[in-house]
Amino acid sequence: MASSSSYNSPCAACKFLRRKCMPGCIFAPYFPPEEPQKFANVHKIFGASNVTKLLNDIMPHQREDAVNSLAYEAEARVRDPVYGCVGAISFLQRQVDRLQKELDAANADLIRYACNEVPSVLPHLSSIQPITPPQNHTRRFGDIDGGGGGFYQSPPSYNPYPYANFQWNPSSSGGNFGGGGGGQGNI
Repeated sequence: MASSSSYNSPCAACKFLRRKCMPGCIFAPYFPPEEPQKFANVHKIFGASNVTKLLNDIMPHQREDAVNSLAYEAEARVRDPVYGCVGAISFLQRQVDRLQKELDAANADLIRYACNEVPSVLPHLSSIQPITPPQNHTRRFGDIDGGGGGFYQSPPSYNPYPYANFQWNPSSSGGNFGGGGGGQGNI
C-alpha cells in the first residue's frame, strides 16, 4: 500500500503550490516529491508562472537542462543573494589563476633543477668547444665538399618581384608588352 501512495504522491511543485498534480503536469518529471527544496528555491527566485512559461516555450528535450540550470541559479541566489552564480564563478576563476601560478612556479623550479643537474651528470660535455664560423668564406648552396665548414650560407639571389622590369606602353600600337618594338605583339 505504501508503494501505491508514493506513486500517486504529487510532485514537489504541486505539493508546494498545494494543488492537485494532474497526469500531464509539466513540473512532475523535473521536480520529484523527494526534492521539495529544489522547487522551493526555484519558486522563490523565479516564480512558478515564469517557470511554467519557460518550460512550455522550449523543446521537450531541452527542459531537463533548463530546470537543472534554474535550480542551480536559484540555489546560488539563495546562498548569495547579491552575486549568485557569478560569485561562484569568480571564486573558481581566482582559484584557477592561483593554481596556474603555482603550476608555473613548480615548472620553473623543475627547469632550474634540471639545468643545475646537467653539468654534474655530464661533465665531459663542458670540454667541447663551440664551432666558430670561418672568417672569409661563405658557403654556397651547391657546395658539396664543405670548403670551410660551418652552417653559414649566403642567401640565394632571389628576386621577389620577377616582373619588376615589366613596362606597359599603352600608346604603342597593338598593345605590345615589354615596351618597345612595333605592332607585332597583338594579343
